[in-house]
Amino acid sequence: MKLRPLHDRVIVKRIDSETKTASGIVIPDAAAEKPDQGEILAVGPGKRNDKGELGAISVKVGDRVLFGKYSGQTVKVDGDELLVMKEEDLFAVVEK
Repeated sequence: MKLRPLHDRVIVKRIDSETKTASGIVIPDAAAEKPDQGEILAVGPGKRNDKGELGAISVKVGDRVLFGKYSGQTVKVDGDELLVMKEEDLFAVVEK
């Protein structure tokens, strides 16, 4: 199954956070926080304004982004847990 986001929505896959601290302490899964970074898998066409013009989306497929820990709607597709969220729920693009 493939997902194609509508309007100004994006599909994001969470990037797992580190399971070890800098000093080498292992963090168990139960104590780990939800990751707040992810990779954009799909981007909608954009949102239409009052004049009917399509507004461009500022992120693209493959971008690594930051978002709130509880942002978006979680969906399961082919065993993967993905997030569907509006572009405005994204905080930043992580530059490499």
